[in-house]
Amino acid sequence: MRWLEKKWVSIPLLWVTVILIWQLGAMLYGPDVIPGPWDTILGARELIADGTLMQYIGISFTRVLAGWVLGSVIAIPVGLIIGKVHMIRLFAEPFLNFIRFIPPIAFITLFLVWFGIGEQSKIALIMYATFFIVVLNTLTGVLSIEEDKVRSARSMGANEWQILLHVVVPATTPYIFTGVRLAMGTSYMAIIGAEMIAANEGVGYLIWNSRLFFRTDWIFVGLISLGFMGFLTDRLFNWFGRSVLYRYGVIGGTKRV
Repeated sequence: MRWLEKKWVSIPLLWVTVILIWQLGAMLYGPDVIPGPWDTILGARELIADGTLMQYIGISFTRVLAGWVLGSVIAIPVGLIIGKVHMIRLFAEPFLNFIRFIPPIAFITLFLVWFGIGEQSKIALIMYATFFIVVLNTLTGVLSIEEDKVRSARSMGANEWQILLHVVVPATTPYIFTGVRLAMGTSYMAIIGAEMIAANEGVGYLIWNSRLFFRTDWIFVGLISLGFMGFLTDRLFNWFGRSVLYRYGVIGGTKRV
């Protein structure tokens, strides 16, 4: 059975099995409840033909990218500061451990009140979804640095800024990378919730609005589109990590041992 361990065998086999189970479900419950693969393809063709699908994918992707990048850019220095300064960590850590259990979707109503129904509320929601994951991973990375490395740098005359730049940041990079990568998944969850409730465009809006027309095939198209969007962005980010951050110990999105 070792042949099953080969990717070119296991991955196609997995997808064929998924499609067969999907088709079986469609035959059992009917296309109105579970549209089969072919019905979904027809639904996708319909949405592509009138330009709706690509437009909504572009809008959702832009929102996710903006919120994810902004959230990460703010969270990384915050995580480094909390990790480096003991007094700040003393106050910040209990707050982080409290608020990280509140899911982004719980803030949708408040964010709509605070930032309005425009793009700001959706981007702010994704920033929230990104921020705490990246902060906590960065903090963990800083705390995991061996004290000997810091002492060695200090004994060679390095000041605190040089220690941060040449010891802390390189050692923390794999943790930051993992945090940013994980935050991408929660960003997609957050944007779909926001688009379902307060948007007139986007993949979440497509999924939510399709129920009014009882177009379950369009709902499936939206779900599959989300899967592709997440998969492609994750693959691209993973490639970036392997190519650019290899020297910091990032291999395939994990820390090199």
